Amino acid sequence: MAGPHRPAVTESDTQASAGTGGPDRGQAPEPFRSAFTAAPLAMAVLDGDGRIVSANDTFGALLGTAPDALAGRAAADLVDLTSDARTHHAYRQVLDGRRARLRCTRRVKHPDGHSLWVQVTVAPLPPRQDDPRAHREPAVLLSLADISARRELQARLRHLQMHDPVTRLPNRTLFFERLTAALEADADGRPGTGRIGLCYLDLDGFQAINDTLGHRVGDRLLAAVAERLTRCADVAGYARAAAPLVARLGGDEFALLVENSTGTDQLADLAESVLTALQAPFDISGQRLSVSASIGVVERRTAGTTPTALMQAADTTLYWAKADGRSRWTLFDPERNAHRMTRQALASGLRPAIDRGEFVLDYQPLVSMADGRLSGVEALVRWRHPQFGTLTPNRFVSLAEEDGSIVPLGRWVLATACRQARRWQLDHPGEPPIFVSVNVAVRQVWDSDLVADVAEILAETGLTPHLLQLELTESAVMGSAGRPLQALQALSDMGVRIAIDDFGTGYSNLAYLSRLPVAVLKLDGSFVRGFQYDDTAGPASPADEVIVEAMIQLAHRLGLTVTAECVETPAQADRLRRIGCDTGQGWLYSRPVPPGDISGLLDSRACLRP
Repeated sequence: MAGPHRPAVTESDTQASAGTGGPDRGQAPEPFRSAFTAAPLAMAVLDGDGRIVSANDTFGALLGTAPDALAGRAAADLVDLTSDARTHHAYRQVLDGRRARLRCTRRVKHPDGHSLWVQVTVAPLPPRQDDPRAHREPAVLLSLADISARRELQARLRHLQMHDPVTRLPNRTLFFERLTAALEADADGRPGTGRIGLCYLDLDGFQAINDTLGHRVGDRLLAAVAERLTRCADVAGYARAAAPLVARLGGDEFALLVENSTGTDQLADLAESVLTALQAPFDISGQRLSVSASIGVVERRTAGTTPTALMQAADTTLYWAKADGRSRWTLFDPERNAHRMTRQALASGLRPAIDRGEFVLDYQPLVSMADGRLSGVEALVRWRHPQFGTLTPNRFVSLAEEDGSIVPLGRWVLATACRQARRWQLDHPGEPPIFVSVNVAVRQVWDSDLVADVAEILAETGLTPHLLQLELTESAVMGSAGRPLQALQALSDMGVRIAIDDFGTGYSNLAYLSRLPVAVLKLDGSFVRGFQYDDTAGPASPADEVIVEAMIQLAHRLGLTVTAECVETPAQADRLRRIGCDTGQGWLYSRPVPPGDISGLLDSRACLRP
């Protein structure tokens, strides 16, 4: 057999090149020749240029060409060793004797049209010590192993591993693989919009169907939902480079991934089409079932985005969609998310902040409407947060109530306020002592022994009980029974005054007042704001005045005093005084101030009447 660029090679040359230790030229082939020819492994001997010197029958059968016809052919072309530079370079190193072996997998095409996968191994043959030509003409052994069946099995197994058995959609693993690949592709600068979008949806009401009708019906419903989502994706992908990837992430959660998205409008249209597609009932096992979906929509640039960040944003937005009423889609809002993250940061830092002493108290005067003199103060807690600055109670009290930290925080506020009230009393012995009013959350009554805490703090600070007022919201007091009511009664018996805060906005069960140990009603500021007078127009809301006057009269008949909140104008104060309100609180008199400012008011014996 002769190659086009090399001299003819005889059988003896072939044996010598193969390094088999065969006989001299002209002698009968040695056993290796028969083994080479009949071997079940496809093999070919190559010369130093990578051209086939000799191939066995298995090699020819695998490539669909007679072995003799392969002589002189470049092996790299036959088994695709030039398709990538890295493999081709390694192959040349083996031919030159600078590399011990190359092993790779290649897909080759058979002359009849089908393709097959082969494992290619290229290794130099050791030279014969008794043949000087072997040092001048190195020989290389190329072997091919048909791994098509193995690859097919691997592909089937991968498909099973990467697809959900119920819906046959890509599963969570494949979804994240595609998502990661999409982000990496844009990072590598491949052509595209440089954007990515995601619709993350959860079925509303699916759990009830699963629980009542069983998992078999539930699985069929999931499969039907998957079909509709796939149709939506196909329609969305029409006339585009690719349709969105639809995946089931687990349970009743699905995702539609849009690579190279064109903006939020594209994702909004996709989300709307999904909601519309799910509106029609499903016929499952002879039953008509209805479900809707809540969808979180995220669309952003891929630069700087990670799979984790994208999924966190989608999960947050899905939660918003459910919280906003379900059966809707919601677009990710960075500002809303920042508020949520701030809320989480505050919640996690509450308890340590108490230990670090980050809370302080301001005090807002409570003024006698009769003579304008300071009669008491309300203690208002502030959080001097190292990151977010000074925070008012509306930013953190609800969080403290949720996680229970309101109990230690409330105990600190109570002790600090009582200690300060006692200090004012000692520093101004010639003045009537002022009382301090402290807000109490209903959870403090349930989760702690409030009565014991108050008794201990009063004993420790030396403050007399009648100089302490505890404020609870109307809804908390009106709904009190059992332990809370017993605690309020015990505190009242101790001499502590109980006040209902924001009265008029909750239950307003006036008949219940006579059975509660309440001493003070604090009218909600919304009523006082209706007292808008000028010289010509008269009252803006006469109904508010009628209601307030009636509540004040009823409170006085029950032996209660009344405090009006949010007093901001002299006209409001004058009208409240005329209809019998006892105490006023608001910016007309003073904003919440540090304890030193209250000391100044006591020193000056100032009248706060405007």
